[in-house]
Amino acid sequence: MRVSSHIEAKADLDFGAIRTVLVVDDSRLQRRILVASLKKWGFTVVEADSGEEAIEICKQSLPDLVLSDWVMPGMGGLEFCRAFRALENDQYTYFILLTSKSEKQEVARGLDAGADDFLIKPLEADELRARISAGARILDMQRELSDKNRLIETALSELRLAHDAIDKDLIQARKIQESLVPELYREFGKSRVSLLLKPCGHIGGDLVGMFSPGANRIGFYSIDVSGHGITSAMMTARLGGYLTSQHFDQNVAMEKRFNKFYALLPPEQVAAILNARLMADTGIEEYFTMVYAIVDLRNGHLRMVQAGHPHPLLLRRTGRAEFIGDGGLPIGLLPDVAFQQTETYLQRGDKLLLYSDGFTECRVKNGDLLDEDGLQRMALECLGANSGPEFLDDMFWRLTQGMPPGTGMEDDVSAVFFEYNGN
Repeated sequence: MRVSSHIEAKADLDFGAIRTVLVVDDSRLQRRILVASLKKWGFTVVEADSGEEAIEICKQSLPDLVLSDWVMPGMGGLEFCRAFRALENDQYTYFILLTSKSEKQEVARGLDAGADDFLIKPLEADELRARISAGARILDMQRELSDKNRLIETALSELRLAHDAIDKDLIQARKIQESLVPELYREFGKSRVSLLLKPCGHIGGDLVGMFSPGANRIGFYSIDVSGHGITSAMMTARLGGYLTSQHFDQNVAMEKRFNKFYALLPPEQVAAILNARLMADTGIEEYFTMVYAIVDLRNGHLRMVQAGHPHPLLLRRTGRAEFIGDGGLPIGLLPDVAFQQTETYLQRGDKLLLYSDGFTECRVKNGDLLDEDGLQRMALECLGANSGPEFLDDMFWRLTQGMPPGTGMEDDVSAVFFEYNGN
């Protein structure tokens, strides 16, 4: 082995990540010549006269660079390279095979064994230094990438912990939100109210409910808060308190009369009260749409207010279906809004469906929206063999089955189904 004698001064060289070099050669003379050059360049050099000895050294401490002769007795350079790459370690070492072989087939064998580069004997100092510099650049990039990967892994681990904590909180929040709807159906004499509430995530911004302050008087509502997620869910919790079915003294839709019983306030007045409360709260940007209806079960007199919510679907016992309501502005957008009341009379066997736009704005398989016509067709199909909660379950099942393949719910889905059969 011949190494040129014109070696640059140590101070002028920078080999980056390479500090320690392992020289493996069965020739003591060739090792001495090579080691002398490496030490002049500022490297810490470790020597081994066989592949077996080199492996034992590497098991104790990995070098940054290996310079190994190809042909050695016992474990040759290829076998040593394979054994070296099989060692378990997190640090990458640059491996250069020293050989007199220049055939492409031999070079391919070396690459397959795990070598990074080759040097053809006899060695020139300039070429050796250049190959080491190239290896140093690769190691610098590899270790910089490893450092960044470790930072990313640490950040991902922290994010996973945060996600798990948030997910746990959201699961608990969903239980709290579900408690706002303590019963999904209730019979009022021969009539019945059924509820459906399906958030698109852990929690949602839809709310449905019902209450009755006394015989033959019921109220029910469907609400959709703007936006999604935690903020909307917090608003539904607040609205659930305003329209509670358990604490009439806190329900803004009722008033106590003669200190004896509770009466239902007119729907347009309830909408105005809720609007005033939201407008009085500074810093709240959310608003909500709502249909709130009250029914006198003795005569089927229905009064309702529609505040930006989808038009309720009235299913007559005769088989005729019609959308009712006068539209109106959402609650919480503008102060001093005058909400309009809609009135009609229900006949025994009539049914009323309140629903959120999670139904009508859901995409079907062809990419179009379900819209009101599709909702009406779906309701009439489901009505044939179902009633009460089964009707709403069938509606939701058909909705999800009709979505484009590979998609899921993009919005919360909720509904109220009222079946009138007298007092």
